[in-house]
Amino acid sequence: PAPSGATAATTPAPSGPQRFVIVPADSQVSYRVAETLFNQNNRLNIAVGTTNAIKGEITIDRAHPATTRIGTITVDISLLKSDSARRDNMIRENWLESSKFPIAEFTPTDIRGLPEAYQDGREITLQVAGNLKIRTVAKPTTFAVTVKLDAATLTGVATTTILMTDFGFDPPSILGILKAENEAKLELRFIARP
Repeated sequence: PAPSGATAATTPAPSGPQRFVIVPADSQVSYRVAETLFNQNNRLNIAVGTTNAIKGEITIDRAHPATTRIGTITVDISLLKSDSARRDNMIRENWLESSKFPIAEFTPTDIRGLPEAYQDGREITLQVAGNLKIRTVAKPTTFAVTVKLDAATLTGVATTTILMTDFGFDPPSILGILKAENEAKLELRFIARP
């Protein structure tokens, strides 16, 4: 029996590598793109599309953080939804052609900023470099990542900015109606569990 006044013991952290899997229902990928709406007095709008069709794994060894590995992260970009079904359909069929190329992949090759030791509940800022493949084009891309390991939950936010033309497609444009910027901000918010 525990001595009087003692709190319940916390579960000890596992020793050795532990595999965390992204939980799609609790995670989200989004894009943000500025667009000028010509038919609304050149109003600037930020188009935002999201999906939770994400898969990925991270392996962490609490005793040896330098051995942390991130597997390929995949996103079904054909399921991205914004506030406009018309925009979503045009992106799927014409610009991004995500109905034809539905899976975007990020394959990490380097993680910078790993700590000497993991401390539960402490936020860690990392740079994760790798190859981002959209449609048929793969480009070196670096994400700024903030992660927190708390008992059996790994949470994080990863952000980067890309140019659409780097991946072989032009920014959305409809003569007299709208023109989108080339730059797209990408964000992954994730929760991963063993």
